[in-house]
Formats: sequence, C-alpha cells, structure tokens
Amino acid sequence: MKKLDKLILRAFAGPFLLTFAVVEFILLTQYMLKYLDDLVGKDLGFDIIGQLLFFFSVLMVPVALPLAVLLSSLMTFGTLGEHHELTAIKTSGISLTRILRPVLLTSLLLAGFAFWFNNAIVPRANLKAYSLLWDLRQQKLALDIRPGVFYNGIPGYTIKVNDKLGEDGDILMGVMIYDHTQGSGTMRVILADSGRMFTRFGGEYLSLELFRGQSYVEQPDANNRAGASFIRQAFSRNMITFPLASFDLNRTKEELFSDNKMMKNVSQLEHFIDSLQNRLRSEQRLVPRMVSPYYTYLRFDTTGRAANRRVEQLQVPATKLPVVSVSTLEQATNRARNVRAFAGSTGERLANLAKESSNYRIEVYRKYVQSFAILLMFLIGAPLGAIIKKGGLGVPILVSILFFIIYYIFSIIGEKYGREGVMSVGFGMWMSTMILLPFGLFFLYQARNDAGLWEWNLWDKLPAKIRWPFRGYKRSI
Repeated sequence: MKKLDKLILRAFAGPFLLTFAVVEFILLTQYMLKYLDDLVGKDLGFDIIGQLLFFFSVLMVPVALPLAVLLSSLMTFGTLGEHHELTAIKTSGISLTRILRPVLLTSLLLAGFAFWFNNAIVPRANLKAYSLLWDLRQQKLALDIRPGVFYNGIPGYTIKVNDKLGEDGDILMGVMIYDHTQGSGTMRVILADSGRMFTRFGGEYLSLELFRGQSYVEQPDANNRAGASFIRQAFSRNMITFPLASFDLNRTKEELFSDNKMMKNVSQLEHFIDSLQNRLRSEQRLVPRMVSPYYTYLRFDTTGRAANRRVEQLQVPATKLPVVSVSTLEQATNRARNVRAFAGSTGERLANLAKESSNYRIEVYRKYVQSFAILLMFLIGAPLGAIIKKGGLGVPILVSILFFIIYYIFSIIGEKYGREGVMSVGFGMWMSTMILLPFGLFFLYQARNDAGLWEWNLWDKLPAKIRWPFRGYKRSI
C-alpha cells in the first residue's frame, strides 16, 4: 500500500467511525420513539431494554452506512482541499481518480459487507426484535393503583382506594375490592378502612393486609332466582394475596414469526415469490372456466384450441330460442349479478396476490439498493468535497442531509408506487438511485477538470461534429 493511500484512509477512517456512530444513534432514537408507548409503564428490566436496543441497532446498520459514507467522504476530501493537500498531490502528477481509489475500494468492501449483513444478519435480528416487541406489547402495565381510580389490572379483581400514604405509597386508605373470580358478576365486595400493600415470594405475589372492614357475599337461591341470601362478615384484620403471573413477560415461539417477509433472506424470498407467481397464474387460468357456466349462448374457449383465444359463439337457430318472459329476465338478472359478484371477489383476490408478490420483491430489491447506495453516496460525497473544499461539520452536514433527504423521499415514493402497481417494482426501487447517479457523475466530471460546482463549460467539450450545425447560431448570440 502506498503512503498516499495510507494518508487518505487515515483521514477517512476517523470521520467515518464518528459519523457512523452518530447516525446510528440518531436513527436508533427515532426508531425507538415509535414504540415508546408500548414500553412505558411495564417495569421492564435493563436486560430486556438492552436486547431491544441491540436488535434495533443491528437493523439500522444498512441505513446508517450510506449516510456515514456520504458525510465522511465530504469531510475527508473537503478537509484535504481546504488545507491545500489535494492541490499538492495533484501538482505531483497524481490524478483525482487515483486519489479517490483507496476510499472507492473501501466503499466497495462496505457495499459487499452491507449486502451480506442485510441478507444474513438483518433477517435474524428482525425475528428477534419483532418477536420480543410483540411480547412486550402483550404484556400488561406494571401494578399502578391510583387513588380514586378503579384498577382492573389483576385478573378477577377490581380495586379502588381513596388515598395512598407513606414514602412508597404502600399504606392504603378507604379500600374497596370487587371479587369477580367466580364468574357470576359482583357477588363479593370487601370494604376496609385502611390496609397495607406489599409483595411476597420474590415479587410473584401481591398481598393486601386490610384492617377494620367488612365483606359482603351474595348467595343466590337455585330454586328462586329472585330470592337470594346476603351474608355480611366483619373483620379487624384480613389478608388477601393476588398472583402477579399476568405481569410476567411471556415469550412466544419465534417460529410463529418466521414466515414474515422481513425475516427471510434473498433465496427464501425468491422461492416464496415463485410460489406466489405460480399460484397467481394458476388462478388466472381458472377464471374463464369458472365464468363459462354463467353463459348459455356465449361461451369462452377454455381448451386453448381456438386461435388467439377468441370467443366462440354457439350457433343457435332463432326458432329454438326461448320466448322472453319474466322468468327468463329474472334468470338473466340473477346470472349477471352472480357474474359481477364472482368477478369482484376474484379480482380482489388476484390483486391481493399480486400485491403480496410485489411486497416480497420489494424486500429483495431493498437488499441490493441499500448496498449500492454506499457507492452512490461515495460518488456524490468524495468529488463534491474536492470541489467545495470545506471540511469540518458545517457545510458537509448540510449537503449530506440535503442529498440524503432527496434519496430518502424518492425511495419512499418509488417503493409506494411499486407496491401499488403504478410502476414496476424494479424501477420504483431503483428510481432514487437513477435520479442521484447523474449528480454524482457530474460532480466527478467537474472535480476531475478542476472546475467549480456551477462552471458548466460543456460546449467546448462536445465533439466538433455535434457543434458544427450550431456554430452560426452561437456566433449570432
């Protein structure tokens, strides 16, 4: 490795690691905010939160790499240009493409790593992350009995207290407990002047020690539903224990989530796409055969013997046609309704199959597009840094955010149009790349010719055969 390559790679490594860490943190924070409501108030341990953060940080790597390469390339070559190091290297006879080569090779390695990571690691991380998130969503909120509010978090019981005292709020005043465990409504009610709340057996059970209260139990008469006995019992001290197993985190088998498209690699996605396409084609071939019985005098050829699948009309003599009557019209109307209902349900089913196939194809293209985005961002950032000659975090951050927002917006638009069938999935997924690639090639052309960003001296660069018909027009201007 040449000393020049080592110099450029050292200048690139620092900003890349720094920007990658910052971008990863920002994206992870933004992603976690979407699920904040599902996590708050459930008394989750640091191990569960740590697992969720780790899995989601893995998912952010393919998104953070292109932006990190764009920003670090701008900072690296902008700093070299600002300190006149690029000028010194060029005066020694080294071209700009040779200067960019070490970072280009690094970007190629990062693109290959991103594709492998996106294909092998991200599906497993998706499976771990979203299965854990599903279980967290199903978990109940932590025990939170508030004064003056009926609490239904404990299965089979409704608890209401008038006030909570003490540093930890474990002293209860004015306790009311409705017991629904018998499944026959509010048959038992417990009232107490005060009580004490604490957990037992390592937090697996909640105990309420009640003082100076009464319990009311209604016992219906089996023979006379209108008549019922009512029992009232007074107590000076009563202990009630509730199990807290419903507040535990119950993990679901991960195999139940493995059929989702986000949990599959490229080969699995392509296999599933082939299955969907075969199913779609087979159902499309069955449509004419299923519609044909609805028509008496006009039938479709479903055997494939007719040339170009033309419609065959049965030659029925006019003398054999039935007389049009009310029953005939009603029969025709019913058949038309049946055909319309069949066409509507079949069309909706075929559209859903096509949309599902498009969703799986989007996931395949996403793995390639996100990997190529690293090279695209390098192609934009490195020449642009050499042109503007500004290092640091000011101008590079503004330019990086601008191009990344453009890339992100067109990626969303293309993905949406591909999913809805407005355009092909491939064109929609590569649309953002095709839009920004000319900018990268233009910046590279300007940087190679030591031209400014807005110095478009393209007329003299055109071949003479192209310029010859317009030379009189140019002279008149």
